[in-house]
Amino acid sequence: MKTRKIIIKTYSDTYPIFIGLNLISKFSSFIKKNSINFDQCLLVIDKNVPKKFIFKIKKSLKNKRCFLYYINSNEKNKNQKTVDQILDFLLKKNFSRQDCLIAVGGGITGDIGGFAASLFKRGMPYINLPTTLLSQVDSSIGGKTGVNSKYGKNMIGSFYQPKLVISDSLFLKTLPRREIVCGYGEILKHSLIANKNFYTFLDQNISKILNLQSPFIEKAIFESCKIKKNIVEKDEKEKNLRKVLNFGHTFAHAYEAAYGYSNKLNHGEAVILGITSAIKFALKIKILKKSECNKILSHVINSKLPCNLKDYFSTIHINKIISYMIKDKKNNSKNINLILLKKIGYPVINNNYNKNSLKLFLKRELINQ
Repeated sequence: MKTRKIIIKTYSDTYPIFIGLNLISKFSSFIKKNSINFDQCLLVIDKNVPKKFIFKIKKSLKNKRCFLYYINSNEKNKNQKTVDQILDFLLKKNFSRQDCLIAVGGGITGDIGGFAASLFKRGMPYINLPTTLLSQVDSSIGGKTGVNSKYGKNMIGSFYQPKLVISDSLFLKTLPRREIVCGYGEILKHSLIANKNFYTFLDQNISKILNLQSPFIEKAIFESCKIKKNIVEKDEKEKNLRKVLNFGHTFAHAYEAAYGYSNKLNHGEAVILGITSAIKFALKIKILKKSECNKILSHVINSKLPCNLKDYFSTIHINKIISYMIKDKKNNSKNINLILLKKIGYPVINNNYNKNSLKLFLKRELINQ
């Protein structure tokens, strides 16, 4: 299968993303071709990544001195303590700023590894090998790194670009369907905020994509990455335009936090719930037409994606959800900022709403669904 390449150009750095099958067996050649020079590296690895992939990566890096550092990649461990432990390991092993950190795992591993790399001696090079569909189409692009705090998700972090990203579809073959659905939530989001034609492609080929059929899954990844690339390049540090990437996420992050970052509701599922909440709220305040809203809801329902808020919450959770929405880092006032849709492909940013209107909306959702 043809290897696809996307170049990300930001004010702080330029780096390539390679998308294809069995790329990790040629990992060292990608490093060499992109002039990334180091003698030793630390692989920060999600414990769930199959050992056969780690063996392939190590084999390709046989001329480098490699250390392996495994982490439990879940939202509860996505914290400063985990980052500090990685930094302690780097210091103990006498790593320098000329060495390299390689993150091997999903979005949590990339966020933790990237953040640790940004802090170590004020910044060491890092490479991202995203192993989930969600991380391949979202968190591996754009340089957002960070960890959660008791006050909310991703509250502590930095913008720090990798030197190289390799999205190998071989990793996806080992994932359960639930993980594929999680990644699809971000793909769907990208289509809704930027490209109606891409949304139509997804709507027509959803079962093939979720079943990882070629060339449909590769096209979905590539087109999704292109959308995020175009946005990130124009607004690296989320001053304005990049906020559109948070469509559905103000709800989603609050749902995750209110649910205690339980694996019963993971990030991708929360994003799909957040998207459905955002379009229903946009319909309620008459920004989005009913026909457009129903079109998106039909896609989610027919694809058997998570969309029923009552499966996770009841009215007793509303105050907790709202409290996390208020803490969202996109807010710049006492009100809550939401990214909404005017129609497919046309997002509306910088919409501020008071907590009472959102409380009423959530109450109706949890009573009427």
